[in-house]
Amino acid sequence: MRQATRVVIVSDSSRPPYYQEIQCGRHALVADEPVDRGGLDAGPSPFALLLSSLGACTAIALRRHCERRAWPLERLMVTLELRGAPRSAHIAREIHILGALTDAQCARLAAVCERTPVTLALKGGIRIKTQLLVRPLAL
Repeated sequence: MRQATRVVIVSDSSRPPYYQEIQCGRHALVADEPVDRGGLDAGPSPFALLLSSLGACTAIALRRHCERRAWPLERLMVTLELRGAPRSAHIAREIHILGALTDAQCARLAAVCERTPVTLALKGGIRIKTQLLVRPLAL
């Protein structure tokens, strides 16, 4: 994984109850919970965003690998599903490829999928250090 500072800011908005505004550099996103979980369904859930990160990283890595080798990749699609209970969950990832690739090329792409930066971070159980900063309300 590249050593780089990536800052993402997530904040409550005035829209209750779980709507979150996300700022990733110059890109703005929203996250929310579905209606059946008490949200407004105004954006993807946090787990959907996690799956989106893995899918995007996978697709980019495969596209880059094929471009560098001039392999005949026409299109690709990554589908992901989170299955199981939260503490024993797993991600089912399917890669759909359109292109005249050999069996050896397909095997190499399968190996590339297992070595993408987001895949490695998730499989490695990335450490999270949390610091809670509390300020009293000014009256």
